[in-house]
Amino acid sequence: MSADTPATSADDSEVEPETDAAELQALRKRVDELEQSLADLDDGDGPKKMTIVATQGSFDMAYPPLILASTAAAFGWDVVVFHTFWGLDILHEEKSENLKLSAVGNPNMPVPNALAAFPGMDRMATRMMEKKIDENGTATIEELIDLSLEQGVDLQACQMTVELMDYDEDDFYDGVTTGVGAATALQHMAESDIQLLV
Repeated sequence: MSADTPATSADDSEVEPETDAAELQALRKRVDELEQSLADLDDGDGPKKMTIVATQGSFDMAYPPLILASTAAAFGWDVVVFHTFWGLDILHEEKSENLKLSAVGNPNMPVPNALAAFPGMDRMATRMMEKKIDENGTATIEELIDLSLEQGVDLQACQMTVELMDYDEDDFYDGVTTGVGAATALQHMAESDIQLLV
C-alpha cells in the first residue's frame, strides 16, 4: 500500500443527500417565516408619526424640539410640535429673538449659583452660548423654525396658552398653526409612534 494514499475517517464521509435536502428545506421555511414577520411589522400605513410637546421657552430648550422635529421630517416622518405655556415663546417672532439661557440652577454653568444670580448673568450666559453657536456654524432658532416649516413640520400654538398670555395670532411666525386645542394635540399623540415632552 502506498504511503501517499490518505486514510479515510468517519469525519470525511459525505452527509447523506436526504439530510442536505431536509436542512435546506427547513432553512427556506425559516427564511419565509422571518420575511413574513418583517412584512407584519411594516403595516404599510404610511410614515412614522412623532408628537413633541414643547413646554419650555428658554434659549437652550428651544433647540431640542426643533432639531428633533426637523431631523424626523427629513426622514419623511409626520411631525407635530405642540407648543404650550413658555414653549409658545419659541414660535413668537419677537420673543424668540430674546430667549435667554438661565445661569441659575444650570449644572453646566462654570459659576456657582450665588454668582449666577447676579443681574445680567443670564444675558451674559446667553451671549456666550450665541457666540459658541455662531462659531460652530450651528443654525439659529429662527433658521430651525424655517427649516422645520419647509420640511412640513406642523408647529402648533396651544390656543389656551395664546389666550392666557394675551398673544395675537399675528405674533407668530408665518406657517405656525394657531387655534389648536389640547384635544387635537392628544389625538395626534394617540396616533403617534413616538411622543416626547420637552
